[in-house]
Amino acid sequence: MSEIQYRVAKNVKDAVALMAKSKGKGYVLAGGTDLLVQMKSGAREPGLIVDVKKIPEMMAITEKNGAFTIGAATPAAVLGEHKKFRKTWPGVLEAINLIGSTQVQGRASAGGNLCNASPAADSVPALVAAGCIANIAGPNGKRSVPVEKFNAGPGKTTLKPGEILVSLSFPKRGKDASDAYLRLIPRTEMDIAVVGCGVSLTMKGDTVKDARVGLGAVAPTVLLVDKAAEALIGSKLDEEALEAAAAACSEACKPIDDKRGTIKYRTKIAGVLLKRAALIARDRINGIEHRGTR
Repeated sequence: MSEIQYRVAKNVKDAVALMAKSKGKGYVLAGGTDLLVQMKSGAREPGLIVDVKKIPEMMAITEKNGAFTIGAATPAAVLGEHKKFRKTWPGVLEAINLIGSTQVQGRASAGGNLCNASPAADSVPALVAAGCIANIAGPNGKRSVPVEKFNAGPGKTTLKPGEILVSLSFPKRGKDASDAYLRLIPRTEMDIAVVGCGVSLTMKGDTVKDARVGLGAVAPTVLLVDKAAEALIGSKLDEEALEAAAAACSEACKPIDDKRGTIKYRTKIAGVLLKRAALIARDRINGIEHRGTR
């Protein structure tokens, strides 16, 4: 391996300048829980590592009028201790809490999990269901994109040369809204999802007013399943609506066969998780809490 340069960015502008000069050989170091493993295996060979942990904007949790912005390098463990975020976005947090072990949580971040661009990333389906926006900075200025449009395929993002993910923004939530994330894994701990499903609901009384559904590990990128959401909106989450939404999830799947699950199995499980997650989100709106599963 050739010599690797290491730089600590003072601010976002500095980080962007360093990445732009790296000519495609630069990698951002946030938590490093993916990057360092990939370097050790030879999957990544950076010419430059840009450490962004010293940039306040990328480590901050801010709230304005009920809307949150989370720095892309904010450790999962820090976010988990934020009581208001945990109450507002329990599904997002239970998904982020699945990024590695308790020790890894002290370094890993939702931003890093998104940039790793794994189709099976646990946090991403929940971010998609939440309507989360990725805020990006680059040589040509700032731009924002929905999380579901951030990744282009396994290991590939839509970031342009010199661009970095700065933060993730979440919309304002009322008491009539909540979310949930569920996944199926072969083992009880520390495994990659066979299927992951995030559901976010807004209710008016006992009727679904708005919904978003994110599916992971069933396609080259995490999916926003509009047809599943449409099946839920206007319903009371009766069996007919849940079955229609589940069918829409199964129809949207474009999975592969691997050692964790077959195409047929993943397609079926996607619908099962949708129904369960939707009911958990509704229960949370009604004050009935569910413990997240690992």
